Amino acid sequence: MTERTDLAQSGRSKNVVVIIPARMGSSRFPGKPLAKILGRPMIEHVYKRAALSSFVDRVYVATPDTEIMTAVEAFGGQAIMTSIHHQRASDRVAEAIEDIPADIVVNLQGDEPMMHPDMLEMAVRPLLDDPSIVVSNLAAPITSEEEWRDRNCIKMVRDPQGYALYLSREPIPSDRIQGWGNVPVIKQVNVVPFQRDFLFKYTNLTPTPLEIAESIDMLRVLEHGYKLKLIDCDIDTRAVDTPEDLALVERLLTHDPLVERYA
Repeated sequence: MTERTDLAQSGRSKNVVVIIPARMGSSRFPGKPLAKILGRPMIEHVYKRAALSSFVDRVYVATPDTEIMTAVEAFGGQAIMTSIHHQRASDRVAEAIEDIPADIVVNLQGDEPMMHPDMLEMAVRPLLDDPSIVVSNLAAPITSEEEWRDRNCIKMVRDPQGYALYLSREPIPSDRIQGWGNVPVIKQVNVVPFQRDFLFKYTNLTPTPLEIAESIDMLRVLEHGYKLKLIDCDIDTRAVDTPEDLALVERLLTHDPLVERYA
C-alpha cells in the first residue's frame, strides 16, 4: 500500500500506520494466520480489509515466520520480519514500526478477518481529537451468554468517562448477583491504536502480574497507572480463536460485500 501524502483529504494531519502481528505458533490454533477463509488465508482478509480504509497510510504484517511473509508477499502485501522472542503482540508491533514514520500506530490483530475499514477511523479518531489519549481499544457488545463465558473472549468493564477499569477472560461483571443479560457487557475488539511515543514507553514497561495471569496485553497499561480509552463499536465482528470460529466466520463472510472489493 502506497503512502498517501495529502492527509488533509482525510481530515487529519498525522500519519496512521497499521501493523498486523501474526505468527504460526498460536497455542490455541497453530498456523491460524494461513488458515483458509473462502479460499484465501485469513491474514489476507485482515490485510486487505484494513487497506480499504482511507484513514490509514500504510499497512504491514509483522511476523517471525517466513511462511507468513511469503504468503503476504504472494497476495501483494508488505511484511516485516520480527524476532521470534516476543511474548506480546504489542512488542512485535513496536519492533516492526521502529524505522517507519508514523504518528499513530494501530495494532490490528491478525485474527480479525471480519474487521470493517470504518473500525480504524472509529478507533483512531479519539487519539487525533485528544492527544492526552495515548491508547484506545474498540469495545463491542456481547450478545450471547456463550460468548460471555468463552475464555477466548476478552471482557472489559469501564468507568463513566469511558476508560477501562479491568479486562478479563472470565465473565465480568459477576453474574452471581444479577445473572446473565441484566447488565450490559462488552468485549475487546482487537483494534488498538497507540500514540507512537506511548507504544515505545509501553514496551519498556515491566510486564505486570495481572497481564501475565490473564494473558492480556492491555492490563500492563492499567497496572502501570495509564488510561485505556474504550471506544464503542457497533459493527458486528467475530475474532477467530479456534477452528470452530473459523468455520463460523467463513459462513458469515460468504455474502459480505466487502469481500468483492478485494477478491
